Amino acid sequence: MDIDAVREALASDNPQDRLRGLTQLRNSDPETAVPLLLAKRRDPEFMVRSFVAMGLGRHRTEESFAALLELLKGDGDYNVRAEAANSLSMYGESALLHLLEAFRFDDQWLVRRSILAALIESPHTEALYQICVLALEDADLTVVEAGIDGLGALGRTEKRAEALALLLPKVGDQEWRTRYRVARALQPHADDPRAKAALAYLARDEDRRVATAAGSQ
Repeated sequence: MDIDAVREALASDNPQDRLRGLTQLRNSDPETAVPLLLAKRRDPEFMVRSFVAMGLGRHRTEESFAALLELLKGDGDYNVRAEAANSLSMYGESALLHLLEAFRFDDQWLVRRSILAALIESPHTEALYQICVLALEDADLTVVEAGIDGLGALGRTEKRAEALALLLPKVGDQEWRTRYRVARALQPHADDPRAKAALAYLARDEDRRVATAAGSQ
């Protein structure tokens, strides 16, 4: 699809056409793609705005960064905000404070999980640790689980002691899914005597899934 065809698709009343047009911008240069992406960032269809957020993560410019912040902080659909968070994480250190702020003030589980997933794959261990602390207090169990996964990822970093201190109190959690995640997250800490003792305890857990996870060290 050439650029004129892309423009025509983006002007269509059919959201599927607009999505196809946005998809075609993936391999375009930023000078071409970014203005077209920005023009659709207030599209009435949330899927179109999600594709815009995705595209702005691929075409990283100052204008793209500003638009992603606008989507993260102001879009009414949490799917769009989650995609904006994921794209912002590609901008590295300059996005960290914004992601931390979004995690603090946006209580939608998908947004929070997107931020956690992005930081687990990043080298920014201090930011990941701060967000894991917040995640453990979340009312949504899936966010808590993602926070526990993040603490496991910190087991091979300079934040391992702080991460382990947060994991150990969760060993006796009433929810088996939490204990299962803790058993997995303790594996990178297994050379610490406290983690080794916790894994031995979980290996005797009444839930075989937890016991199996703890015994896989």
